[in-house]
Amino acid sequence: MASDVITSSLYATGHDIPAADLCPDAGSGMRLLILVTSAPKNKDARMAIRQTWGNFGARRDVSVGYFVATSADLETQRLLESESALYGDIIRANFLDSYLNLTLKTTSMLEWVDTYCPKVRFILKTDDDMFINVPRLLTFTEEHLGEKRTIYGRLAERWIPIRDSRSKYYVSAKQYNDSVFPDFTTGPAYLLTSDTVHDLYETSLNKSYLPLEDVFITGLVAQDVKIRRVHAQEFLNQRIPFNGCNVQKGISIHRINFPEQFDLWKRLLDGRIICNV
Repeated sequence: MASDVITSSLYATGHDIPAADLCPDAGSGMRLLILVTSAPKNKDARMAIRQTWGNFGARRDVSVGYFVATSADLETQRLLESESALYGDIIRANFLDSYLNLTLKTTSMLEWVDTYCPKVRFILKTDDDMFINVPRLLTFTEEHLGEKRTIYGRLAERWIPIRDSRSKYYVSAKQYNDSVFPDFTTGPAYLLTSDTVHDLYETSLNKSYLPLEDVFITGLVAQDVKIRRVHAQEFLNQRIPFNGCNVQKGISIHRINFPEQFDLWKRLLDGRIICNV
């Protein structure tokens, strides 16, 4: 994709399933909104989260939603709409769900928060193959309540674009010509203060499109609007050994399949584990 393709020319605004009830009173009084990017067909992953760490969405100050785009398969669309009617926690954007559209998906997520939930304090963007330690995350937000215009996560510093066209992460010189990316927080999970959302959304629409959503949103766009990116060691964003202290100390563990969510949930709740957090 050439560098002169502006994001707004690819983007479809709005949400045909808005799930606005996820955020009563525009998020006033809400501490944390967790938005989980998911493929339409990944119902098992969503169900595992609902039955484990997604349970924290029952708190008055926490909400958990699942962010999808459309599927070309009509049966998948029908099943997703039934799931949405049952749980009321699915937000669907107005474009095709695909890997190359992940940047559009995060842009749509920012639009949704800007429209329906601007008064929430913090937003966690994460994926459906992640285990999130919500109690630890809430403690983290408590420790950073006064911070402004910041994105927290696993900071990638001075990463070099991959020019090998066989790579999933290939970026051509036309898409991005510099030799080093701006520092960014890696995509599996990052936390935004809500005062970042409007500027990130508006600015993203006017930039040349890059399909690497974390580089684009938390690197290029965040740099343009002078939003801090801060490394937080609790954001592991990788697969780690499933020992109890790893689970209890970290906020985000990556590459978790849906049966493993239950194992990690059990370890998180095990009161016999004593760790120096």
